Amino acid sequence: MEALKTIIEATWDDRTLLESNSSQKAVRDVLELLDKGKLRVAEPTADGWQVNQWVKKAVVMYFPIQKMETIECGPLEFHDKIPLKKDYKSQGVRVVPHAIARHGAFLESGVIMMPSYVNIGAWVGAGTMVDTWATVGSCAQIGRNVHLSGGVGIGGVLEPLQATPTIIEDNCFIGSRAIVVEGVVVKKEAVLGAGVVLTKSTHIIDVSGSEPVTYKGVVPERSVVIPGSYPKAFPAGSYNVNCALIIGTRKESTDKKTSLNDALRDHSVAV
Repeated sequence: MEALKTIIEATWDDRTLLESNSSQKAVRDVLELLDKGKLRVAEPTADGWQVNQWVKKAVVMYFPIQKMETIECGPLEFHDKIPLKKDYKSQGVRVVPHAIARHGAFLESGVIMMPSYVNIGAWVGAGTMVDTWATVGSCAQIGRNVHLSGGVGIGGVLEPLQATPTIIEDNCFIGSRAIVVEGVVVKKEAVLGAGVVLTKSTHIIDVSGSEPVTYKGVVPERSVVIPGSYPKAFPAGSYNVNCALIIGTRKESTDKKTSLNDALRDHSVAV
């Protein structure tokens, strides 16, 4: 890994090196490791999430060294630089037509992909359902036993390099048409109701106590979240701005599905 990292960093600083066989091989080796789950763009540590910037650099440099080619899948045809993942059976992944994952994305055994899309550099954990028309953006990190409901949009990020990928931790439920982008971190066991939109600047307001508490860029563990709005003054007058409201917490339980059902029922959360 250190040898690969050294080559990638040197090539990033001097792009003429990208014409060499050794640099191209290093870039492709990184993508192969990402594809097999032996390397991650971001990984959990005791102190939070660590972003491996050099890995993101390799992903960015993968595009210019790839040639456009026609990819035929039965009657379907694509024209792209990045090959599609293959051999799902050996990986223990269920893939329903017309689901697509690109090479360089990792799907742990037990993942289910309904007609959906997982982009390069993403990591999706075991037991996770990527439901119909849900999209997992480049380098996004999706934990184990997560449900991404129909039409969910998980944003991707390649540049700027210092940007943290969007992260959904273990046992989360993301409701229909919810959007999470710009490196927002949804902590484990949180529930996002249908239509929640989270960016780095979105106010995530906990209204479950006597006084509101505002977060940005992170949803605390086991939070139950719905769409909301708050008034904001502008030169032309006062208007409502979208936000997200934490209306309660999901119960701690060893039975995560029962806990989830309770949270949805108790708080009347639309899914």
